[in-house]
Amino acid sequence: MFEIFSYEFMQRAFVAGLFIAILASLSGTFIVLKRYSLMSETLAHSALVGVAVGLVAGTNPLWSAVLVALASAWLIEYLRSSFNLYSDAILSIILSGSLATAVIIVSLGGSFNNSLFSYLFGSILSVSYEDLVTILLFGILSLGFLLFFSKELYFIAYDEEVAKTSGIQVKLLNFLLVSVVAIIIALSIRVVGSLLIGALMVIPTVAALQFRVGFKATLLISLFLGVLSVTLGMLFSFYFSLPSGATIVLCVITLFILSLVINKK
Repeated sequence: MFEIFSYEFMQRAFVAGLFIAILASLSGTFIVLKRYSLMSETLAHSALVGVAVGLVAGTNPLWSAVLVALASAWLIEYLRSSFNLYSDAILSIILSGSLATAVIIVSLGGSFNNSLFSYLFGSILSVSYEDLVTILLFGILSLGFLLFFSKELYFIAYDEEVAKTSGIQVKLLNFLLVSVVAIIIALSIRVVGSLLIGALMVIPTVAALQFRVGFKATLLISLFLGVLSVTLGMLFSFYFSLPSGATIVLCVITLFILSLVINKK
């Protein structure tokens, strides 16, 4: 089994994958509690626009994905907080517009190739050293924010109006949260893919909620399930020559089904 770590590309893959699992699980907990699960899919498609721009311009797609995902996150939160619009309607509009924009950019640039395909469905085994450094750099900043403001973010997710009256800077923290989620999703599409990242961010938390054990324990269970699914997914992907992103998602869905069965009994 340990022969897998004799390959340098697998070492990078495991570091990137496990770090993404931690970030996705933690941020996903707050997203799910806010009933904002579609946010992950929307920002993933927005990040795909950045990938398309990067491929056409010949720059690092990961950096452009982060920038476009951030801009989309700010736009979503601005529309949600400043206009009388339903959140799911805003997300649906941005999602559709982002996907259409990405297709047009790629079509005009003639770059619909294997590189874009790897960002659609994930290609963790092709994570480069530069990708790993970018993931660790932005990921550490995002992780620091989530841990430092975890109590405030939970309070806002539980009851936003009460949080406002308690003196918490709700609007600012909401903007920061969606910014962090945007960064995490942009970093994750290289590992899991833009079409699959929503599963890694949402399903571990939904599975953990089935145990009904309180916020901290739910956070830890979600973290454990996310890390376990990525670990199993990469092992199966390596030994059975399966697509990494899809394998990881099937593993996390299997763990979710197990959580339903366990708690049903």
